[in-house]
Amino acid sequence: MGRGKIEIKRIENSSNRQVTYSKRRNGIIKKAKEITVLCDAHVSLVVFASSGKMHEYCSPSMQLVDILDKYHKQSGKRLWDAKHENLSNELDRVKKENDNMQIELRHLRGEDITSLNYKELMALEQALENGLIGVREKQSEFMKMMRTNYQKEMEAMGECVREMDNGYNQRMRDFNSQMPFAFRVQPIQPNLQERI
Repeated sequence: MGRGKIEIKRIENSSNRQVTYSKRRNGIIKKAKEITVLCDAHVSLVVFASSGKMHEYCSPSMQLVDILDKYHKQSGKRLWDAKHENLSNELDRVKKENDNMQIELRHLRGEDITSLNYKELMALEQALENGLIGVREKQSEFMKMMRTNYQKEMEAMGECVREMDNGYNQRMRDFNSQMPFAFRVQPIQPNLQERI
């Protein structure tokens, strides 16, 4: 029994659409592999899902870049224009700069320095000394700031204690002045008449 024809239109049910996409993607990649082997053809296939996920196949005997170059020559269409070429060159430059910085960072850590010559080692030592001077200056600034803050806090605390003492003394004077003389605390003296 043969398959019935289906109408080619967007599948509305998302799960059915995903299943169909997966099966047909696998089928088209299988066909690309078969035509590569059977006919010695150079095939490149790139499929993007609606989710943005990419699936690709490229003939094992050729690189994708070579296939694109061949496409450019045959069709006359440029998929890769001067703007993209400049971006590619800039990307390569940034990658190379990043690699150099990684190497320099390893050298600053003392790793992989066996390949350095005397002048490079002297420059590295000077860079480390300059960095150490900068770190010590920053530490010194930090310690000065901490001392200043500590002194300010201690001065504020001392002022607060003085204010509390002054307030306490004033309250005691006010209290004593309001209390009658008879109720004021008198020093204890032995009763001289009980000894007789």
